Formats: sequence, C-alpha cells, structure tokens
Amino acid sequence: MKVILSQDITGVGRKGEVKNVSDGYARNFLLPNKLGQVATPAAIASTEKMKNQMEQDREVQKDILEKNIKGLNGLKVQIKAKANEKGHLFSIIHPDEISKILKEQHHLDIPSKIIEISKPIKEIGEHIIKTKHQEFVLDVLPL
Repeated sequence: MKVILSQDITGVGRKGEVKNVSDGYARNFLLPNKLGQVATPAAIASTEKMKNQMEQDREVQKDILEKNIKGLNGLKVQIKAKANEKGHLFSIIHPDEISKILKEQHHLDIPSKIIEISKPIKEIGEHIIKTKHQEFVLDVLPL
C-alpha cells in the first residue's frame, strides 16, 4: 500500500515522502497513529503543494537571515550584567541572551544556534562574537 508519511519514521522515510509499505503495517500502525495517510492522487498533489510552500518559506527565511547577519557588520552591542568588584560576572552570558539583546536593541533576528562564542563570557569588557559570516563586538557593562 502506498502511504504519505506525516512524520519522519526511522527505517521507513521522511515526512512528506510517498512510500510503499505492507498493508498490515499501514493499517495497523501508520494510519491509526496518524503517522501517514493513504496516497491518493489528491493527497499526493496536496503534499507536493505543501512541500513547494515549505521550500519557498525556507528560502525567504534564509534571505531574511542573511540580511540580518549583514546588519551585524561593525555592530557594537551593549549588555548589562551583575558583576563583582573585580569585574567577574555572576553568571555566564549565553548565545540565547545575545540573540535576545540583538532583537531588542537592533531589531535583528539572529538565532542563538549560529552565534559562536570562542570562550565563555565571564568578565565585563569587550568581547568579539562571531556568526558564520560576520563578527561584532559585545560590550559587557556592570549593572
């Protein structure tokens, strides 16, 4: 029986693929658990349309991300954090926090997963932060 997978299934296929599986596997496992649907011509056309839309959305997101990354060039971002009198921070600054600050201060939506920190930020002062294509300065100021 031909089915369209609704999710990635190890050993069977990826979401959106049309696979030929045994009738029992389809009727007893895939269809009741909503992991797939019968591959009718209408369902196949709908899946192809959905795949095309997802690909277009990915391209748009990629273009927006590239523009945001270009906006980082030469940028100086300031963040305030609690520190002791020697300048050591009470908590490390993580990429999630940097991503949040970029969005708040400069309206740049940069995912934290592409922010690369060479060593943990534990002290006040300037730190160079890199992404895959650009780098910028993070100035950590005491609160």
